[in-house]
Amino acid sequence: MTAPENWQKSSFSGGGDGNNCLELASTPTTLHLRESDTPATVLTTTPTPLIHLLDAIRAQAL
Repeated sequence: MTAPENWQKSSFSGGGDGNNCLELASTPTTLHLRESDTPATVLTTTPTPLIHLLDAIRAQAL
C-alpha cells in the first residue's frame, strides 16, 4: 500500500518547516501517521482504533 501525498502537519508542531512534528494523511478508509524526521516510517490505521487510543489517553490525563 502506498501512503498518500497529502500530508498535513500537526498544529501542535508550531510554525516553520522544522523536522520535529507529527504529520497525518488520509484516504477514504485509512489514516496514515508519520514523524517528519523519519518520513519513511508510516503508521497506518483506521479511524476507530485511533479514536479508542485518543480516548484512553484523554481519560488518563484527567
